[in-house]
Amino acid sequence: MTYQHVFLDGTDSSLQAGKVVCVARNYYDHIKELDNPVPTEPIFFIKPFTALQPIEKKIVIPEYSDSCHHETELAVLFDKQISKATKEEAEDAIAGYGIGLDLTLRDVQQKLKDKGYPWEKAKAFDGSCPLSPFVPKEKLEDPQNTNIKLTVNGEIRQDESTRLMINKILDLIVISSAFFTYLPGDVLLTGTPAGVGRLQSGDLLELELDNKYRFQTSVK
Repeated sequence: MTYQHVFLDGTDSSLQAGKVVCVARNYYDHIKELDNPVPTEPIFFIKPFTALQPIEKKIVIPEYSDSCHHETELAVLFDKQISKATKEEAEDAIAGYGIGLDLTLRDVQQKLKDKGYPWEKAKAFDGSCPLSPFVPKEKLEDPQNTNIKLTVNGEIRQDESTRLMINKILDLIVISSAFFTYLPGDVLLTGTPAGVGRLQSGDLLELELDNKYRFQTSVK
């Protein structure tokens, strides 16, 4: 499996694909729709670099699940190593912003949660993190007040502003970097708003960032 970070002009970046640090339950409406408790601190989990694939590549749902859900999220790409970062160091380490999918096998996840087991089979499988090309950070006017949107087969599924995040972008980086060192090429997924739903073979997806950057993909 090959994946390379790219920016919107289509050129490859020199950043080697790394881990993806993901945030669960970072929008109140999404917490409510899944009937989950509101966390008292951010919940983190990790996808390996083998989960990454370019947004235009077809999504393949694993055979061991019949309930693959889309979770649309703002993605943050790093180009510097940081650990136990301050907000200033966190902001300086950001190379750009994109939009991604945290694909989740909801049926598998529920079985694992019921047994108190980790979520990797449901969250970290190959191809579980399609990512768009990245917008250089200076080109995204206000990442903490930008819109992320997903349309499936012409129907709007998710459409929300990042200003409604419970834990804000820089706070997430500061907190998570106390546990995980970010390396150049690592990515942070900042949580999904309400509207998650099931994907099926043949679905056509359009993802939109900041009401102007649009990307398409489909389900095999």
